[in-house]
Amino acid sequence: MVIVAFDQVQLLDVSGPLEVFTTANRYGARYDVRVVSPAGADVHTSSGLRIGTTARLAQLPQRVHTLLVPGRRDWRRATADDALMSLVSGLAARARRVTSVCAGAFLLAQAGILDGRRATTHWELAPQLATAYPRVRVEPDPVFVRDRHVITSAGVTAGIDLALALVEEDHGADLAREVARQLVVFMARPGGQSQFSVRMTPQQSQHPLVRRAMDEITADPSLPRGTEALAAQLGISARHLARLFRQETGMTPGQYIDAVRVEAAQALLSSDTASVEEVAQQAGFGSSETMRRAFQHAFGVSPTVYRARFRTTAAPAAFPVADGGVTVSC
Repeated sequence: MVIVAFDQVQLLDVSGPLEVFTTANRYGARYDVRVVSPAGADVHTSSGLRIGTTARLAQLPQRVHTLLVPGRRDWRRATADDALMSLVSGLAARARRVTSVCAGAFLLAQAGILDGRRATTHWELAPQLATAYPRVRVEPDPVFVRDRHVITSAGVTAGIDLALALVEEDHGADLAREVARQLVVFMARPGGQSQFSVRMTPQQSQHPLVRRAMDEITADPSLPRGTEALAAQLGISARHLARLFRQETGMTPGQYIDAVRVEAAQALLSSDTASVEEVAQQAGFGSSETMRRAFQHAFGVSPTVYRARFRTTAAPAAFPVADGGVTVSC
């Protein structure tokens, strides 16, 4: 397995998958992981830490089982690096399986490897990937996307999800599960990238009537509202308001109301002790079932799961350990 490293590469894009593969070796896998760079020298990562390479290009076997290409936030600098692109293109042609983490998808796209394929990247970079490489079928929500022998993953920590999926493919679910337990990560992360992104946040409008409507909604999302009532407050027809909203924000007034209510519920669930039913009332959903449907649609998880996952990073006083195992902290 070959991981490409280069200057300003995101550290976790490299170290996350590397840790998964080396941990898998403790449970019976036989991964021979090589880290290579265009010049064969050490590189400085995005965090400033210097990492060393473990092999030179000439030392690699003719056939590579898996190529993993990480990314850097300034993907344009990476794709403009001729030496790096030559390394990626050459290794991809020799690899049975080609993968990328985060902005590494841009390097694969630049090499033409993603042409006509489904792919993903960090949710924030997905629109840029779609614009810069229109032949790539970008899917912004999945944590990772497989299209035949090419697998692309979302941002940063999603490289761990990708690596676990590769371990499962190579050595079965039981071994992958042991690795996940050892690293204290999800075997399969619930939900997609939308639970972490701001793609639900509507853009602000410059039109005075739409801005007034948006202000009315955000001032108190719990108030019962509809397009007719909002339009009446503004002195225009509901049809005209809907048309202005679509032009200015890309969504209907009703969709904007739902987005604001979801955002209000997120804040309440993350910081308040109110029950889910009380949060639903305060956020304007009317019932916990309506809020549950909205959260499932937006994030792929229920409000209860959202609260448990995003309310705090502190471990609970009594932390359950699967199968009677022993907790280990690092």
